[in-house]
Amino acid sequence: MRITHVECFQILVPAVSPPFSWRRGLLGSPPDSTVGVLRVGTDAGVEGVAITGRPGSGVVLQDLVDRLLRDLLVGKDPLQRELLWHEIWELDRIEELPLPLLGVVDTALWDLAGRFSQLPTWQVIGGFRESIPAYASTSTFGSVSEYLDVATQSLELGLTAIKLHAWGDAQADAELCQKLRSHVGDSVPLMYDGSAGFDLPDAVYLGRALADAGYLWYEEPMREFSVSAYKQLARSVGVPLLVAETSDGAHMNSADFIAAGSATFGVRTSAELRGGFTGAMRTAHLADAFRVRAEVHGGGMASRHLCMAIPNTTYFESLVTSLDVVRPREVDSEGLVHAPRSVGIALPQGLDYPCELQPYAEQG
Repeated sequence: MRITHVECFQILVPAVSPPFSWRRGLLGSPPDSTVGVLRVGTDAGVEGVAITGRPGSGVVLQDLVDRLLRDLLVGKDPLQRELLWHEIWELDRIEELPLPLLGVVDTALWDLAGRFSQLPTWQVIGGFRESIPAYASTSTFGSVSEYLDVATQSLELGLTAIKLHAWGDAQADAELCQKLRSHVGDSVPLMYDGSAGFDLPDAVYLGRALADAGYLWYEEPMREFSVSAYKQLARSVGVPLLVAETSDGAHMNSADFIAAGSATFGVRTSAELRGGFTGAMRTAHLADAFRVRAEVHGGGMASRHLCMAIPNTTYFESLVTSLDVVRPREVDSEGLVHAPRSVGIALPQGLDYPCELQPYAEQG
């Protein structure tokens, strides 16, 4: 089997309604934007697809396909994913590819592998489970009372834990975290994501408050450029740290966080930010070797497949962006997300795909 064609489709993603916010200094939910879908076809008639999730990425992907990826891939064996993963990283040495695009070819090839095998991709990787609990991962709301109400609604709908994205103010966020603990009691797992909003002194201050409130993990309080800063943070706070979400280098960079002793809960992994499914699984296996967790970042179909294949992950991340919480369709009444059953990975529902891509969209 050989790759015969490589195409990019630009897909409109409508703005979320109502729009939502992140912490101070960060952009909120994007307006209408385009993303890209990569389609890789073969002389055996089997194809694989992958979507890029970032606003405006369709234009960048189209350029990469026309300028580099088509020439790289056509004529290659699509089942030689390790070789092609290595060759993408060779391209990156000169191109400095955007982090979310490093894995788009690899994800499309894993989708192709599932379709070739007539199995869901999580089973081709090697399945571990068929369901996993979901947690409510908030956007940023306006007041403590709004957060508490969202938490109550989320738990009533069956979501099993709460993760806060707050304001980026160490004192205000610490107060919110402590009030949420008092509100939900000691038995509900709580997590906090700083979205890289702090320097080391503020990260230590907030981390000590989280430890006092018994939070399960403390995620990305600082930009992930300095492993030394995270090493010092781990020595200074009692709350376990979840790190290496957005740092470049896939498992190679995650290894430095672990070796420094800063991944005291674990590291993040994902198809989007760790170089596709191959990079995500390398990261998970690395973490497992050190007996720490590899928590899958973000929702969507790729994350569902990874959650079913990775033993050392705990939850599926389910984003909650509205004050009127609705249980996501992939989460059942007991707060569980179940393994996908269709072959391959599947594109997300609800987008206006051209007819060529409609067979690859999630059904139901």
